[in-house]
Amino acid sequence: MSVLRALLRRVLTYFSHMPLSGMIGAGVLFALSLAPSLIPRNAVVQGILSGLTAAVGFWLGLALTWLWTFLGLAVPTGRARRAIAWAASALALALVAYSLWRGAEWQDSLREFLGLERLESVFTPIVLLVAIPVALLLREIGRVFSWTATTISHQLDRIFPRRVSLLIGIPLAAYLLINLVSGTIGRLTVQSLDAMFLALDQLIIEDLAPPAEDLATGSANSLVSWQNLGRQGRHFVSSGPSREAIEDFTGSPAKRPIRIYVGLGAADTPEARASLALEEMKRVGAFDRAVLVIATPTGTGWIDDAAADALEYLQRGDTAIVTQQYSYLTSYVSLFLEPGYSQASARALFAAVYGYWTRLPADARPRLYLHGLSLGSSGSEQSMNLYMVLGDPIQGAVWSGPTFTNPNWSMFTQGRNPETPSWLPRYGDGSLVRFTNQKNALDIPGAQWGPVRIVYLQYASDPITFFSSDLFFRKPSWLVGTRGPDVSPDLDWIPIVTGFQVAFDMAGASGLGPGLGHLFAASHYIDAWIAVTEPANWTEADVARLKAYLKQ
Repeated sequence: MSVLRALLRRVLTYFSHMPLSGMIGAGVLFALSLAPSLIPRNAVVQGILSGLTAAVGFWLGLALTWLWTFLGLAVPTGRARRAIAWAASALALALVAYSLWRGAEWQDSLREFLGLERLESVFTPIVLLVAIPVALLLREIGRVFSWTATTISHQLDRIFPRRVSLLIGIPLAAYLLINLVSGTIGRLTVQSLDAMFLALDQLIIEDLAPPAEDLATGSANSLVSWQNLGRQGRHFVSSGPSREAIEDFTGSPAKRPIRIYVGLGAADTPEARASLALEEMKRVGAFDRAVLVIATPTGTGWIDDAAADALEYLQRGDTAIVTQQYSYLTSYVSLFLEPGYSQASARALFAAVYGYWTRLPADARPRLYLHGLSLGSSGSEQSMNLYMVLGDPIQGAVWSGPTFTNPNWSMFTQGRNPETPSWLPRYGDGSLVRFTNQKNALDIPGAQWGPVRIVYLQYASDPITFFSSDLFFRKPSWLVGTRGPDVSPDLDWIPIVTGFQVAFDMAGASGLGPGLGHLFAASHYIDAWIAVTEPANWTEADVARLKAYLKQ
């Protein structure tokens, strides 16, 4: 008992020495972080998020107090100061208590809105158990930053007035911290993650054997070995519909779809992997098919089965899909740590394939399309130079789950017709690019497609698409006016907090089930591929039957 009392005394002493303004700021942002956002969070993720926002609130409270004093503004004293302190503390505690009480209910209401099952776990205690140590750890990191800034400013006092040295010391300390994180720590983090995902990528699932068919990538005669396909590549070439399955479904003759994949370990550079992919395409007859798709995978090398299967059924197997891996990391990690890898890989593969494709007779070559999901869509967007293809353009693209960093997507969204929402924009007359989501929006009255057809498939609940740095300080356009069908009416924009919420939402965006967040349903891919490739001999009844079939 005495040990517990001593421990409690230490804890109370620790917290009693914290500045009141920091504690109030921490309490307010902690409470606000429990509000719902785009997708539901479990207790552990919520705890990490709440701990982070509490730490930010703590230092924000201190920063505001320091700025008030720095500017020489009047400070209440005596009874007025105590009254203000008590009132602010009481309001902050009340807000924390209310948010903890309602937190689980808010998450469950969001899950119900999205058609998901309610959580069956203890929410509030886990949030507190995770949030408190996270907040305290980040507070100590902040104290290191504060000490660094103070030390630098004291050294500068010899040269500059005190206020000037402070104004120089703080940004200089921030510069050193950012370089430390992005340099040494960032490099070690990338190396550790890369090694971990590399080990995972090299795993060979026992029930997957190298293909026996000679024309399959990874077969005995393939230019790419089974081992060098990587985990995602082995899955890609081993999955998908067979010729017999397509014939059984369509009731008409079909071909075996061609899938070419070059893993990261197959060659040292993107250009070398692209050259290998081109030679493999020639070997298996990819340029003899009706439709050829250059696909850019996600960070791990994954190609969405729903996208590939939908196209192959619609084109009755007369297709070839080629791709090459550029990373082992998941897309949301690669998006922040190595976004250029996707672009470099996509450019190399496009240059190799397009260069060969343009040398073929125009009436004896496949129609050429691009595809990419998530970070793959960003790389695919930037794989071609407009002026390079202007004289001999490709036929179109299907890009799903575009990231907030996609330059073309951003241009089309920002330049949208003003009467359309940012989560489902219309651009110009709809002849070049169209957007769609859960409800097919590709048939625009009066609009005619041009020679190149581009479709963006995106969901309003996808944080990877709708995150932006502006979220921390400005209400986003997708929360103004009519909202997307999968965005909760309970979601309100909160300065600073919403930015952190949506950033955290990205990590769980693919776990909601098809048709929500960052996981795209085959039925929606079907609509997109029909609009872009115009497959022959498909009735509305046939399309509906295919959607039901691929939903299984």
